[in-house]
Amino acid sequence: MKPKAGDKVKITTSEGEFEGRLLPRPELMEQDITILKLKTGYNIGIENKKIKKITITEEYKTPVIKAQKIKEKKELPTIAILSTGGTISSRIDYRTGGVYADYTAEDFIAMCPELQEVANVKAKKIMSVMSEDAMPENWVQMAEEVLKVINEVEGVVITHGTDTMHFTSSALSFLLKDLNKPVIITGAQRSIDRGSSDAFMNLICAVNAAAKWDGAEVAICMHATSSDNYCNLIGGTKARKMHTSRRDAFRAINDKPLARVYPDGKIETTNEYAKRNKNKPTQREIDPKVAIIYVYPGMEPDIIEYHLKHKVHGIVIAATALGHVPTNNPKSLIPAIKKAAKKIPIVICSQTIYGRVHPYVYTNLRRVSIEAGALYLEDMLPETAYTKLMIALKQENPKEFM
Repeated sequence: MKPKAGDKVKITTSEGEFEGRLLPRPELMEQDITILKLKTGYNIGIENKKIKKITITEEYKTPVIKAQKIKEKKELPTIAILSTGGTISSRIDYRTGGVYADYTAEDFIAMCPELQEVANVKAKKIMSVMSEDAMPENWVQMAEEVLKVINEVEGVVITHGTDTMHFTSSALSFLLKDLNKPVIITGAQRSIDRGSSDAFMNLICAVNAAAKWDGAEVAICMHATSSDNYCNLIGGTKARKMHTSRRDAFRAINDKPLARVYPDGKIETTNEYAKRNKNKPTQREIDPKVAIIYVYPGMEPDIIEYHLKHKVHGIVIAATALGHVPTNNPKSLIPAIKKAAKKIPIVICSQTIYGRVHPYVYTNLRRVSIEAGALYLEDMLPETAYTKLMIALKQENPKEFM
């Protein structure tokens, strides 16, 4: 039998024997290399000309997860889980050596039966998108799906990739008008079929929040620390991913988390938030033609003109510190901002993330705000400014909405 990707093998070479799992050769790697994942977790490449024999020690079989029949318990609240993709919805793919979005919403319940002790779950897979591939139209679809179910359940959980989760949380915060129940977004830094996955606690805490929290906001629910002790609920417009891989990557920026959620269902309030109510939520429209421009030394001012020519309807400028842009050098942005601001909204936030911009502290700041006509957004995050401007452009007075 010819070995295939995923099989455990013993490879005998002129330099010794190696045991591990056979991986596919990446497209950009030389043709005469065999890739092996060792028991230590490291990958090695073996030149084919040195291989004397390959013995299959265990044939790889695609794992099958049987969806568990969901039994409703009348005494428990009912929540909805909407699955969108991302690491929390992923499994290892031994054909590529990476992960891919594959699990359905029902699979979460099969792998985490504890959820059924917290709430009755209505599960639906609404898309399968890794978050780096998310588009504004995906946010619109998520909002539509939330509105379909929110009046039938106590709360909604959206499982989502972590890379752009904070874009989605801020977008949904503005798209969903007059929200009456919690919409909790959760995910994982490590795929759900890895032993070290953070997915299970994040999901359990998110379901507890959707079922029991008395808030009516869009919030992110992720590990608060690197240990499995509790999750933070972070307001959708104040959350940001601040580390590439840590479990506690998400932070509340310029604010405190709304609450702590423990796996046993305990919820501790840590900030003010909108309460559950009897509103009838609706959905705002969105204009995706918005650009973010990061300020940096030596930047060319014609980048603003570039976006105007490409018909953007609004620009977010992530300025330095209190809201500075190049002002008094040969590449001053003032003329370009002034020209653009006569046609479209130009808004300013800080790329430092923490702190707030201020249009009047320094002379150069006053030139940007008063002379050039840019709108300063106080402590708003660039990602939040980006999504809010998309919704603001569909309002009667965009600047007032911002």
